[in-house]
Amino acid sequence: MKFSTSSVVAIAALAGSAAAFAPSAPSFNRITSSLSMSEVAEDNKKVTKKKKRMEFMSSDSFHRKGFRDVRDGVEKSMEEQFKSQLVDELRSNDFVLERNGVKVYLAKDFGFCWGVERSIALAYEAVEHFPGKTVHITNELIHNPEVNDNLHDMDVQFIEKLGEGKKDFSKVNDGDVVILPAFGASFEEMEMMNSKNVDIVDTTCPWVSKVWNTVDRHQKKGLTSVIHGKYAHEETIATISFCEDYICVKDMKEAEMVVDYIVNGGDKEAFMEHFKNAVSKDFDPDTMLDKVGLANQTTMYKKETRAIGQLMQKAMIKKFGPVNIEEHYWEFDTICDATQERQDAIHELVENANDLGLDFILVVGGWDSSNTAHLLEIPQKAGVRSFHINKAECIKADNTITHRTMSGEIVTEKFIEDMEKDVVMGVTSGASTPDKAVQDSLSSIFLLKEVNTAAN
Repeated sequence: MKFSTSSVVAIAALAGSAAAFAPSAPSFNRITSSLSMSEVAEDNKKVTKKKKRMEFMSSDSFHRKGFRDVRDGVEKSMEEQFKSQLVDELRSNDFVLERNGVKVYLAKDFGFCWGVERSIALAYEAVEHFPGKTVHITNELIHNPEVNDNLHDMDVQFIEKLGEGKKDFSKVNDGDVVILPAFGASFEEMEMMNSKNVDIVDTTCPWVSKVWNTVDRHQKKGLTSVIHGKYAHEETIATISFCEDYICVKDMKEAEMVVDYIVNGGDKEAFMEHFKNAVSKDFDPDTMLDKVGLANQTTMYKKETRAIGQLMQKAMIKKFGPVNIEEHYWEFDTICDATQERQDAIHELVENANDLGLDFILVVGGWDSSNTAHLLEIPQKAGVRSFHINKAECIKADNTITHRTMSGEIVTEKFIEDMEKDVVMGVTSGASTPDKAVQDSLSSIFLLKEVNTAAN
């Protein structure tokens, strides 16, 4: 198993440090500048959303270190729920295993990241530490059905969504406990909870907090934040709540639309109609795209984020010239390490698919998990047969598989094309997927092949 007593303690310790909320990583920014002394002095006079967030976090009722009194029991529970002997065997056997006429190649980076483990541990500890209290959570803890089902079974109350981004917090009463999920919560939700007599348990991934710190820097520099992300995703909703002026672009196509408007102008009405749900209030593309800073949803496809950054930089150079680029464009890498590592690992499987003789690649993870969906894109775009399933039950005894396509459609089709020959497959899982989910999925494939072989 990837977590142990020492790792859980270390995660909790990291959560309590300032570094955990501003993790360092190499910047891929080609153009950087520091704030002048006058700018720093001016900034100190401002009460920014970041400063208010730090004030919330300083409260005795705001918990982000976990609860040592219940940690041992939580660690044991997590081991029982998520540990996989099969995955451990794959890992110890150079990520390859053969069973029942199925040969499996496991990606070398996969599954739970430390931020997800930390989030689960904090949430589980909260439930155990506050017995008898009503515990709420503002959203799904992570995008994994098993973990969220476990929280339901622990009687955690999920805040009801009312549509159009609104939620019903009326059932949160004095003395209750409120968990903030790994994606974070919006500034408005934090502010509201801070005003209530409740205990807040913050499980926000430190990499998400890093993005918030980045958009705060944009504000200090007078930049509009260009967020590479899905405007309706929980993480992006939280991030834009810490922005002043922003526009979200979900992919390269939308980034090209923004760049074209920056360089050439265009039909303002049509532009705003397209981005109407992805911009800040009173957004004006004629005045707010002259100075921009790039940030991203942490789970986006890293290569696309970098390509968007290059596109933005070239556009600003073209419009304002290389001498003045520092005044008009700024970027910092906010893709989390775990996302990059899992993308690199499946890239390796895809690049070697022909040599390994892969029939398909199985991607296991929540259907609403952005980082898992981007893992699927890599083999799909390379023409490698691949499937994204959210649980083992997607693999049926009649040799069909129910899976999510790149477009988000849930479809069912024939799974193993030739049952008469041995199956060779690759497998990976998203950063919010426990090893046990991979084991259960592989076990379903082993059983399917075994039963078919016996029948013939």
